[in-house]
Amino acid sequence: LSLSFCVLILGGVPSCCVDRRSPPGRRMAANSIKPGSYEGESMLATHYKSPDRNISKARRFSLSMDLDGIDPFSPSFNVAMMNTKELGYIKHKPNLPADIQKVLDEHGTDGFTLSELVAEQPGLTYDDFLMLPGHIYFSPDDVNTHTRVTRNIRLRCPFVSSPMDTVSESAVAVAMALMGGIGILHYNCTIEEQATMVRQVKRFKNGFITTPLTMSPDATIGDVRRVKEAKGFSGIPITDTGKIGGKLLGMVCTRDIDFTADDALSVQDVMTRDLVVAREGCSLTDANELMKSSKKGKLPIVNDKGHLVSLISRTDLLKHRDYPLSSVDKASKQLLCGAAVGTRDSDRERVRALAAEGVDVVVIDSAQGDSVYQADMIRWIKANFPRVEVVGGNVVTSRQAAHLIEAGGDGLRVG
Repeated sequence: LSLSFCVLILGGVPSCCVDRRSPPGRRMAANSIKPGSYEGESMLATHYKSPDRNISKARRFSLSMDLDGIDPFSPSFNVAMMNTKELGYIKHKPNLPADIQKVLDEHGTDGFTLSELVAEQPGLTYDDFLMLPGHIYFSPDDVNTHTRVTRNIRLRCPFVSSPMDTVSESAVAVAMALMGGIGILHYNCTIEEQATMVRQVKRFKNGFITTPLTMSPDATIGDVRRVKEAKGFSGIPITDTGKIGGKLLGMVCTRDIDFTADDALSVQDVMTRDLVVAREGCSLTDANELMKSSKKGKLPIVNDKGHLVSLISRTDLLKHRDYPLSSVDKASKQLLCGAAVGTRDSDRERVRALAAEGVDVVVIDSAQGDSVYQADMIRWIKANFPRVEVVGGNVVTSRQAAHLIEAGGDGLRVG
């Protein structure tokens, strides 16, 4: 289970030494570390280190990877054996004059290491400690802010919006996902209203559109204008059945109807029949290249019988260009979206509706997450909708966390 600690490093090396607001007699407890010891000099997730300080294998601090690395502050660390890109602080560590280094060694390490702080007081909140800054050896552009928010969902930017009705509705969820985070839609509304918000987020950006709006040859120009007014677009495929899977006959868009005043006129009389199409099985990259070279706004994807199977849109290509960090589903290229639910029986119908719209993660919103009701809800969701990630909580103790992990939770809200 991933218990993510979302951090945005704006500059400088974060330090594991912590200046805790405690009596002077305890504040310098880290001075008991031997001078020259590598502990306390970096935020290399010390809680993953072996108790034996001479063992160099450790978990390297990273917001993007869960890989075992070499601790550069281990006594057995060999610079020559490391790739220069992995040297980090050890490569740029300032060389101090001997007299200054002697004074620092006599002074000892400021604050507490992470392991010491947690050992003294396992339960901590934001006001209990301050992070001490370290030596800056990189620019903000070099900082990697990728993080894992659940077992299977990673974000490029470690921001998640709160599932409150004053915070997260579809507009905020779209904005969060475009910038690399994720929005959690509140549930202080009807099931239909929340499902509609999920649909709005998921359809804001697409790869292959597998359920495009289509029309039959009997549709009129007035129907096209009504669609444009209601949904904001008018690039509509025309099939013989009026549905996806029917034989593609043409496309109708704004330029086909701009100078036609008769709303009763059939789309057959104005639609474009000479179409550029891609064949089923092509990659999204190839389809996008074809759309760019043909300078079309929409590109239909058809099978070998000429039946419409999907569609791609130029506007989605532009969104991908303008928002390169956006949080998207790897397969559909739709924006990631989360939604809050409760633990009542009626919330199971809510989950069904959200899953039908393609929600990526549900957050069980409860002040006290360690309950049989929440554990049962997590088990039910994972049994019926295994694709949907589930975040449980809130929890504040290890026993509470263990209960929800055992139930099948993919992430936890702590606090």
